[in-house]
Amino acid sequence: MDITVAQRDQATVVSVAGSVDALTVDTFTEALKKQFEQGNLMLVADLNEVEYMSSAGIRALLSMVKESRGLGGDLLLAAAGGGAHRVLEMTGFMSIVKVFSDVDAALASLDT
Repeated sequence: MDITVAQRDQATVVSVAGSVDALTVDTFTEALKKQFEQGNLMLVADLNEVEYMSSAGIRALLSMVKESRGLGGDLLLAAAGGGAHRVLEMTGFMSIVKVFSDVDAALASLDT
């Protein structure tokens, strides 16, 4: 799994490539927590290049959404395609978290 972080407009975009599963979930969670610690509370997780997401990945996303909201921010999901989209849809996660077609749409939603 590869993670890149970029500041865009009023949010921090955390782009993830590869699999988010039991083997990689700690790295994923730590990357998001590091952003919170740095004061970046509005995050967009770009899942465009996530090939697979297990239940461990879903639990991590839920935990990070709760943490960000508890800190006064939010975690939006963008470009959840392929395996990630199917898992998010099957688990009902899309009714809990805002999921956008791409990063630009997620960022635009913060302007309203």
